[in-house]
Amino acid sequence: MSLNFVRYACAVALAVPALSAQAEVVIGVDVSTTGPAAAIGIQTNNAIRLWPATLGGEPARYVVLDDGTDVSRAVKNMRKLTSEDKVDAIVGPNTTAAALAGLDVLAETGTPMIALAASSVIVEPLSDPKRAWAFKMPQNDSLMATALVADMKKKGLKNVAFIGFADSYGDSWWKEFSAAAGTDLHIVAQERFQRTDASVVGQVLKVIAAKPDAVLIAGAGTPSALPQKTLLERGYTGAIYQTHGIGTLEFLQVGGADVEGTLFPTGPGVVARELPDDNPVKKVAVAFADQYEGRYGANTLTQFAGDAYGAWMLLDSAVARALKTGAKPGTPEFRKALRDALENTRDLVVPNGVLNISKENHQGFDERARVMGIVRNGRFSYAQ
Repeated sequence: MSLNFVRYACAVALAVPALSAQAEVVIGVDVSTTGPAAAIGIQTNNAIRLWPATLGGEPARYVVLDDGTDVSRAVKNMRKLTSEDKVDAIVGPNTTAAALAGLDVLAETGTPMIALAASSVIVEPLSDPKRAWAFKMPQNDSLMATALVADMKKKGLKNVAFIGFADSYGDSWWKEFSAAAGTDLHIVAQERFQRTDASVVGQVLKVIAAKPDAVLIAGAGTPSALPQKTLLERGYTGAIYQTHGIGTLEFLQVGGADVEGTLFPTGPGVVARELPDDNPVKKVAVAFADQYEGRYGANTLTQFAGDAYGAWMLLDSAVARALKTGAKPGTPEFRKALRDALENTRDLVVPNGVLNISKENHQGFDERARVMGIVRNGRFSYAQ
C-alpha cells in the first residue's frame, strides 16, 4: 500500500472526530493502480478520493490497496482486508479475473464485495453460494452488447468481425455479442489478442480479409487502441465499435486521431451534460461530473470514476439500512445485514444508471444505464 493511500485512509478516519464514539464502518478497496489495468485503477482511485467521510451517517474508514493487475496479489489483498483490517465490505477489484479469484475469500469470511469489473460471471449464477456475497457496479456485458447490435442494425450493417482480449473479458463479450447478434448480424471473423501484445497485425489481416462492414474490438483501456490503429494502418475503412471498457483518458491519448469516430456503449455519467433533459440519470450524473471535474479538470470524467462513486452511493444507502437491524460494524452480523441490504436496493440513482438489486440480480441496472457514445474531437461524447 502506498504512502498516499495510507495518508488518505488516515485523513478519512480523522475527518470525523466528533463521531468517534459511534461505530466505524471499514471498507476495503482493491484496485489496479499499477500494471496493465492501471489507467482504469487510477480513474477509480480518483473517485475514491472524493468519497465522503461517512457511510449511512456513521464515520467511515477506507483502506485502499493496489493489486498491480495481478490476480494472486488481489486475492492476497482481499485476505488481508478481511483478516487484518476486519473490513465490513470490499469495493473492487476492477478486473474480472481478480474478482472471480476472490470469491472464495468472500464466502469464507462472509464479506460482501462490490466489484468494479464488468463481466456478468462475477455475479452469475447466483445459485453458486460464493456469489451470494458478490455484487458489481459496471453494466453487464449483455446490456451493452444489445445496445451495440441495435446501433449496427439501425445503420444497416450486416457483416461484423470480432477481435477481443484472450481472457475472461473477451470471452464474456464474445458470448454476449454473438448471442445478441443472433441471425440479424453475420459474424464473419473472430480473433483474439493479449493485453500485453505489441502487434496484432496477423489478427487484423484475417479480419480485413473477411470484408466486414464493421469491427467490434472487445478490450479495455489502452490495449484496445492497438487493434484499431492497426486496422487503419492496413487500410480498413468500415465502422469500428468498442466496448465501454475503453473509457479511460489514456485510451484517447494513445489512440489519438485513429480513434476519432469510434462508437461505443457507455454509462450516462460519461456524457452527463450532453444527455437529454428527460434522462432519469442526468441530474445525479451532472452533479457528480461537476464534483469530479472540479477536482481533476474538464473532460476527465470516465465510466470507471462513475462506477467507483456509484459504489459509495450504494454502500451509503445499504449501510444506513443495515444499521437499523441493530447489528454493529465490525461483526459478522453486520456484514450479513449489509449483504441483505445491498440485495434489497430499490430505485437508487447513481452516476451510471438506476439500481434495483434483488436476490435474482446482483448488478441491478436496466436500459437506463446505457447510451451510445462516440469519440469526437478527442473526447467521449453523446451519440444518441
